[in-house]
Amino acid sequence: MNASKVATIKYTESEPGLDASAWESAEVLYVDTHWSGESAEPARRFEARMVWSDNGLFVRFDCEQAEPLVVSAEPFLDSKTIGLWDRDVCEIFIAPDKNEPRRYFEFEVAPTGEWLDVAIDMTSGERVPVWNYRSGMQAAAHIEDGRFQMAIRIPWGAFGKKPEPGDVWLGNIFRCVGQGETRSYLAWNPTMTEKPNFHVPEAFGEFHFIR
Repeated sequence: MNASKVATIKYTESEPGLDASAWESAEVLYVDTHWSGESAEPARRFEARMVWSDNGLFVRFDCEQAEPLVVSAEPFLDSKTIGLWDRDVCEIFIAPDKNEPRRYFEFEVAPTGEWLDVAIDMTSGERVPVWNYRSGMQAAAHIEDGRFQMAIRIPWGAFGKKPEPGDVWLGNIFRCVGQGETRSYLAWNPTMTEKPNFHVPEAFGEFHFIR
């Protein structure tokens, strides 16, 4: 397994939207590799940013898009979309207890604004999803020519705890893009599995909360 990466999450007093100034001070995570560790196509690489406030965690994804989007023609935004991972999507996995990375939460957002939240328990050695998990997450998205942005807000109640400055949580960041034989699975910290697989807690990086 490759060495885990480290990201810092800066505190903000504001509640940032897609274009808020709070993102300007956030660390930019450049995701340029497939899950396998191989270099990803330049047109499919993306950026992720994270900030946190007293109320929740905020994540923004910035993606180039030189190819047709693989999205729903009739997106439904009022509740989670099961199977969203089969289309174009960005994802973040978060384990708030660094001593038990096999219990974590998965959040997804599509360029249409569709979203998904699910709690995962792998402590038994098998992946057990909790589909009726309700995090209270909110999503926003904006598509322009050749690019799009997506952002999610996750309240601290989704994790059952709120971080303090200096705390370290674990997680990983992904993008699924394209379809068929040319579909790509990008990972911030590559999972290094034989076939595409994001559910590898051993490959989680570190998220450091700072003021």
